[in-house]
Amino acid sequence: MNVRENLETITRNINEACERSSRQSTNVNVIAVTKYVSIERTKEALDAGVSNFGESRDEGLLEKVNAIGTDPSWHFIGTLQSRKVKEIIDYVDYIHSLDRRSLAKEIQKRANREISCFVQVNVSGEESKHGLSPNETIPFIEALKDFPMIKVVGLMAMAPNTEDSEEIRNVFKTLRTLSETVQDLSIAHAPCTELSMGMSNDYEIAVEEGATFVRIGSSLVGNEK
Repeated sequence: MNVRENLETITRNINEACERSSRQSTNVNVIAVTKYVSIERTKEALDAGVSNFGESRDEGLLEKVNAIGTDPSWHFIGTLQSRKVKEIIDYVDYIHSLDRRSLAKEIQKRANREISCFVQVNVSGEESKHGLSPNETIPFIEALKDFPMIKVVGLMAMAPNTEDSEEIRNVFKTLRTLSETVQDLSIAHAPCTELSMGMSNDYEIAVEEGATFVRIGSSLVGNEK
């Protein structure tokens, strides 16, 4: 698997999706999801020009950071247990899975700088997915004023695992609309200008619907150690 060629294909697809939706492709950032691949494959992605990397386990994040350093941006993209916050907080630039007050409290306690966070929204209502319901999201964000170390840069959601592109699109549209509602409230700690949505199988739809960060694993770096 040639990561550089994969990145070229993904970049081309993103550019075309931006053209279809009258967006600037410079506003879309690719996160290489490296949780299933080796340090060597991660370095290959770095050499190809990737500058954002996503991990969903504290051990994996620390292993990669120790080997590669903190020049790229590190994103924690998985469910984050409160007791694990202290392990990763000094190394991450973004946390994509803020969905409960206990986690916010621990981030506040452990952070020595402002942390950019995405509030995770379970748009589809699937029991298998984490996140707040759309109705819970704005009250939760407003309550984060009590945690000055947290900056809500945006919202994150995962689409259902389905072949129905319209169902996927509706999830992304709903997240974008919710994001725009938060922006209209002009909450100082929650500019909410970013949207983390879209993975290997649906990132083009996500880009068409406004994604600014797409989380791509298998299509970019594969999924084997």
